[in-house]
Amino acid sequence: MMFRYFTPLWIFLALLLACGQAAAQNNVVVLEAGRSKIELSPYVKYFHDPAGEIDKTQMFDLAKANKFKSLPNGNATFGFSKGSYWFHTYLFNQDNTEQRWLLVLQYPLLDYVDVYVRYPDNHIEHLTSGDMQPFSARAIRYRQPNFWLDLPQKTQVELLVSTSSKSSIQAPLAVYTPSAFAEMERDAQFGIGIYNGILFALFCYNLILWLILRDQNHFWYMMHISGFGLVLFCLNGLAFEYLWPNNPWLANRMIPLSMCFSQLAMHQFARLFLNMKEMSPIANRIGLGFIIFYSLMGLASFFIDYATAVKYTTYTVFPGIIFVLTQAFIAIKQGYRPARLFLIAWAALLIGTFIYASVSFGILPKVFITEYGIQIGSAIEMILLSFALAYRYANLRNENVKIVYEANEKLESNVAKRTSELSMALEQLADANKRLRESNQRDALTGLYNRRHFREVFEQMMRQTNERHQPLGLMLIDLDYFKRINDTYGHLAGDDCLRSLSKTITMTLTGYNAIVARFGGEEFVAVVPNVNAEKLALIAEELRSRIEKENIQIARQSITITASLGIITITNEKRLSPDQALHQADEALYISKNKGRNRVSVALDIA
Repeated sequence: MMFRYFTPLWIFLALLLACGQAAAQNNVVVLEAGRSKIELSPYVKYFHDPAGEIDKTQMFDLAKANKFKSLPNGNATFGFSKGSYWFHTYLFNQDNTEQRWLLVLQYPLLDYVDVYVRYPDNHIEHLTSGDMQPFSARAIRYRQPNFWLDLPQKTQVELLVSTSSKSSIQAPLAVYTPSAFAEMERDAQFGIGIYNGILFALFCYNLILWLILRDQNHFWYMMHISGFGLVLFCLNGLAFEYLWPNNPWLANRMIPLSMCFSQLAMHQFARLFLNMKEMSPIANRIGLGFIIFYSLMGLASFFIDYATAVKYTTYTVFPGIIFVLTQAFIAIKQGYRPARLFLIAWAALLIGTFIYASVSFGILPKVFITEYGIQIGSAIEMILLSFALAYRYANLRNENVKIVYEANEKLESNVAKRTSELSMALEQLADANKRLRESNQRDALTGLYNRRHFREVFEQMMRQTNERHQPLGLMLIDLDYFKRINDTYGHLAGDDCLRSLSKTITMTLTGYNAIVARFGGEEFVAVVPNVNAEKLALIAEELRSRIEKENIQIARQSITITASLGIITITNEKRLSPDQALHQADEALYISKNKGRNRVSVALDIA
């Protein structure tokens, strides 16, 4: 009877116990057939040991006492924290085909990872990994810490994972079947290969351009690509896997060093691309300050604490990128068109870097877009920067073409102007030379040919007479009593008289193609071509008559002057030299003077 009354009570207590056990076991991961990959974050609980002093036995007891907490929003990212983080869950294998599963901690930068698996018989299996141990200690050759788990069928095991690191604490755990892991690794490697292939292609492309153009922009862009590629190679765990698998110390130090090198190259490239030295000297000095800081921090990363080096380097990335973005915006305002693509590129990198850093500091959850934000942002940035460099080169080429065209136009204009000036100068020079020759050929007082030039012309005309068998007339003209004029009226009046008479002689003989010269003092000479003796005598008489009839005004007085002439006709038969002809004409002139002046005497009249 009494048992009948207590039966409902026992049922109630049994239900409470069952609920309690269910609550205690709500973090059990059931490995079923068809589930080849299981993310453990929804099932995992964590415990933070700031001092890192609690051992595994105590942790198992704390987990049993329900002292572990659920992950905040299912996110196993805690940023830079001291001590150890422990993660706990249960695994129950219902898969009849798979008894061996692969546990992967999907974050390659943890220093120490310890995995404890407790079986129903209280046997505990201990597995270790992390980048402070040689890469060969891992279960399989893979960039992220991994562990083989032997899970008997229809058996529940207890999983306890301990992590500690000077880098950001991130522990996204997952279990895979061997086939599922192979498929996942293939896809991951394909994505990484595409990314690194893009970087390598951009590096080679800009290497060729740098070798051809010797433009420092391409060189520092290559350095930026190399530095950033090395950063991601380290962050993805590939550097530890392929470059220094047996050097955990170097694996940690290369992360801040590669970050510093990448930022150094970035700022140097930005200084050159945006022409800060000329456009903004202040900004140029700030950029140099960033370069100096990253150089010193890169060297210091070998000696200071890893966490300190990574923190300070990461802290300065954002101000550095914002500074570059600001200068790009200013360059756009100043009309520098290639800065537009530059601005978009760095904005993509800023967003990607911010997303990745936010995960490292525990601000954003670790999902695909946040985990690979920096790869996506950097890929966009580097592709756009390559376009920006090409656009800059095209812009510079167009400017150079314009400059060359304008320079050619200016040069052609200058050449035409100089040619015109030169032609004018040559004309002026020719005119000056002509005047100089004439001044050398002419008498300064009368403007007639001088004696020296007359001799040259006379000799030439005599050679032509001999060659052409044409007669040549020669006459010497001497003014009568010219000394009286100088003595009476002065030499200036005498000069006026000579100028007046030279005009009379020239006007008289011009119609006969005669060459007239001043022979000396008051004496003149004329050569008349192609004229016989009779004609020459008539011309000489005409000239004498005109001189006699000429009234010359001197000192308000009108005076008359006469002239004595001696003439000779030179023919091919006589074969006279110039001196002989002049001598005979001179003798005829003296005959005129001796016979009373104002007359014409012919050389043939010489007795």
